Amino acid sequence: MCRHLVYLGPPLPLAALLFDPPHSLAHQSWAPRDMRGGGTVNADGFGIGWYGPGPEPLRYRRGQPIWTDSTLPALAVATSSRTVLAAVRSATVGMPVMETAAAPFAAGPWLFSLNGVVRGWPDSMVPIVSGLPIRDLLTLDAPTDAAVLWALVRHRLRAGASLVEAVGTTVRQVATVAPDSRLNLLLTDGRTAVASTVGHALSVRVGDGSVLLSSEPLDDDPGWRSVPDRRLVVATTDDLTSFPIDRQS
Repeated sequence: MCRHLVYLGPPLPLAALLFDPPHSLAHQSWAPRDMRGGGTVNADGFGIGWYGPGPEPLRYRRGQPIWTDSTLPALAVATSSRTVLAAVRSATVGMPVMETAAAPFAAGPWLFSLNGVVRGWPDSMVPIVSGLPIRDLLTLDAPTDAAVLWALVRHRLRAGASLVEAVGTTVRQVATVAPDSRLNLLLTDGRTAVASTVGHALSVRVGDGSVLLSSEPLDDDPGWRSVPDRRLVVATTDDLTSFPIDRQS
């Protein structure tokens, strides 16, 4: 599995999510609390995506453990953003460890991450990826289940689907052809974040004009709440809603 998070709110240094809290994302990379049998550490790459003044996000990805990157701590102190999506990766056995396999995946205004695994990969996905444009399959970031899930979500977004529709429809479709998959997805366009919980943990903390969704709480703040399984969460700085993933968007 992996660990990931998304933050929406007043500009915040990246370090306030990646390094400063007692159970920061970097800490979760080597001492996760809730992997649910999906490995023991998240040492197979990491990535951070954040939004600056323009409509498209910036990214910093590496195919190495986050704790080995000597450049990132200073970058994280010096860089602030109103929206951040970050992840540390634990690669599924048989899938490559490389920079382009690390979330977040990006296109246009969107950032995407998967915490999970598609069961029966790759055969289980053949029936649904056949509907993707050939170019999308030839230009995948990596030959992984996460990259293919991103291609499915991105295809729906480009066709005009909302963030909720793109995530919800993709999760329901994959769960049908690959039962028992773990499908915790994160998607943001910089203003709204959508998360799914299928087979893995997710917690949420709502602050004053901010919201933080994370695989595991970053600290002992009593404001953290666990998101039940098989839910879709839709978050903005003004609102947070959650509903069953089986409900049609």
